[in-house]
Amino acid sequence: MSEDTAAKVLREARTRAGLTQRQLAERAHTAQSVVARIETGTTDTLGRLLEVADFDLHAVAFDVFGVRLEAASLDDIMRSKEAAGRPQDRQDVEIIREMLRRRG
Repeated sequence: MSEDTAAKVLREARTRAGLTQRQLAERAHTAQSVVARIETGTTDTLGRLLEVADFDLHAVAFDVFGVRLEAASLDDIMRSKEAAGRPQDRQDVEIIREMLRRRG
């Protein structure tokens, strides 16, 4: 994942959550300056971590009534949930697999 894409993903996720850089940093147990460097593209740490975790964002974009919506692909969601391995994530993976099986 390019540092530009990683920066946009983090910035978008943070703003959608209604968090400041400082609030996000506190929740992640890191410094606000780390969040700022990732968001400005000064460092590509997030992009490198995502690549090592074999996560490549394949955003799916579509237009609804003139509003552009973007979402991660099902493949990315499944990889993320499989990697997390929590009971709810395992259930979610099974539900997604069943939906895909039915869709053909």
